[in-house]
Amino acid sequence: MKLPVCFDMVEYRTVTALPEAALEQLRSLYIGAGWITPDDTADFLVPMLKQTQVAVGVFAGDDLVGFGRAVSDGCSDAYIQDVVVAPEFRKHGIGSGIIRRLELELRRCGIDWIGLVGEPGTESFYSRLGLESRKGYTLWTFPDGKSG
Repeated sequence: MKLPVCFDMVEYRTVTALPEAALEQLRSLYIGAGWITPDDTADFLVPMLKQTQVAVGVFAGDDLVGFGRAVSDGCSDAYIQDVVVAPEFRKHGIGSGIIRRLELELRRCGIDWIGLVGEPGTESFYSRLGLESRKGYTLWTFPDGKSG
């Protein structure tokens, strides 16, 4: 992956599908983020995109260098997830741009409650974007991603 001459030259696109090369690049971004392992295939990405309310890809030429998506009921609530930027493209406002574009697209759909779960250490990033933590709320998940 080559760095662009200028980080202002990256292109943000709302996507519903990705070409094969970009799917493989998204898989690599997910591996880099620790969300999947190198043994995992990209097969889950196509149905994941189809079930996503809005997704934003960031491209430097033909290379996918950033991505984020939101899942939603389509009318009132949405959750932003999977925001990731290639390491060599970080610290240039790309992650902020992804969040802002996701929020804009969700608001255009009439969605007024938008939340996300941030990893430890991301508090200042999200607060700079105007998000507020909800004191007194606790994240609940099933152990190991399994119910019951």
